[in-house]
Amino acid sequence: MKIIVAGCAILLAGIMGACNGNNKVSVKEEVSKTQLDTAHYTDIAWKDSVVNVGNLTMGDTTLITFHFNNVGQHPLVIAKVRPGCGCTTAGYTKEPVLPGGEGVVTAAFDTKRAHVGTFRKYMIVTANTHERQQFELIFTGEIKEK
Repeated sequence: MKIIVAGCAILLAGIMGACNGNNKVSVKEEVSKTQLDTAHYTDIAWKDSVVNVGNLTMGDTTLITFHFNNVGQHPLVIAKVRPGCGCTTAGYTKEPVLPGGEGVVTAAFDTKRAHVGTFRKYMIVTANTHERQQFELIFTGEIKEK
């Protein structure tokens, strides 16, 4: 019995060590570094910060793409993109966007996790930019029954 308890304790310690949460810490550190590195702030120009996706059918998943340009003098870093709800999954250009370059932020919207009717969803983007470091991207539309 003692051997079983000791084995379980060792197994539990191994699992706890493997799940040390480094990903969450590194994301927080990256956001903090981006916000503190004011000497390397740059400027962003959104081509489309509000998108109307039109009519969708319940059960559909649609991909919305928001384009931006780095119009500043330093590499632009998107530190984090936070969807406003559980029906949206965010994606974005992970590598720094050089001055004059273009990047994207994407939203995969799953209507199965939303309600029939009109909707207005948002995502918050955090970047190393002058003036402000957070931007709201919005997409709207209507979900119809199947």
